[in-house]
Amino acid sequence: MWTDSGYVYAKASWIIGKSFLGKRLALLSGLHTLNELDRLIFPEYHRELPGRELLADMEKRIMERAVRRILSVVNSFTEPPRLLVRMIKGFEYSDLKDCLSHIANGKKELPVISNIGRFKSIHYEHFPDIANMIKRTEFETVLAGEIKSIMPGMDLTAADIKLDYDFYQGLIESLSQLSDEDRDVAARVLASEISLRNCVWALRLRTYYQKNELETAKYLMHFKLHENIYQKRSDLAGAAKASLDMSLDIRKDWNGWRWERFLNAEESAVHWSVDPRHFQNAASQYLYHLAFHNFHSLPMSVSSIFCFIKLIQFEEDLLTSIAEGLSLGMDSTAVYKLLEAA
Repeated sequence: MWTDSGYVYAKASWIIGKSFLGKRLALLSGLHTLNELDRLIFPEYHRELPGRELLADMEKRIMERAVRRILSVVNSFTEPPRLLVRMIKGFEYSDLKDCLSHIANGKKELPVISNIGRFKSIHYEHFPDIANMIKRTEFETVLAGEIKSIMPGMDLTAADIKLDYDFYQGLIESLSQLSDEDRDVAARVLASEISLRNCVWALRLRTYYQKNELETAKYLMHFKLHENIYQKRSDLAGAAKASLDMSLDIRKDWNGWRWERFLNAEESAVHWSVDPRHFQNAASQYLYHLAFHNFHSLPMSVSSIFCFIKLIQFEEDLLTSIAEGLSLGMDSTAVYKLLEAA
């Protein structure tokens, strides 16, 4: 269907080869300062800035480079597939959530926004007037009933879940445009991601916000999707729903749970409790390896570029995490091992 997919895949492969993924991932270990990281990532454009100022500047450049790389590949299609366009729109969903968070925290300035070019729809010039920012965009319908009530100190959980649900629903719907084999690969990655995202939400809501079982269940994304063309559709909220009956501080309750391997280990003589941050890092590592494998499993396909986008987003998160760790005085090896522990 997409005759230019060979060229696009070659371009994506070249970018992956230059990124800090695969064999080049180890280069991120053993750094001691932000300046070292800056010179490694941006050898041609590193900057000599003080502490916190350098961190903010680096995070902005890391994000901008990730977006540029993704756009350069997707725009190489004569007519970009809907699945990939939806992935780019994911940056706008994330930016909108940042805008809502800024308002809820009483901040007056606009957060750093991704430049997604022709795919942009939000009118950021109207910030902090959310209603005018999303007027006549798809977000106006998604946040109907929410936009008038966002104020300092507000709990944004419901709004965040609505945005997440709408984003993933669009991704699932766009799978119908693909061939069976192509759809199988993309659906496999997407199903795992949604299932794990539901589990992270459930753990965070129960651990940090003391939500009970009923309160947590209503925030899960209840999608059904074929994880394999040979299987019946599975409930992508199933694992998260199963976890709601498990005690947060009794390890044996979690025996046999689908994603048990991503839980933090029991430590002798120390009271165990679920660590949502550890689980999230482990899940991220798993999804990275899944995307890396599937990027090569079906070359010159739309699903391979879907996996490419996932990989570039993972690299962005990884580089940002290491930068933040270095800014706090941590050696990059310590941060790298935390992320690699999964």
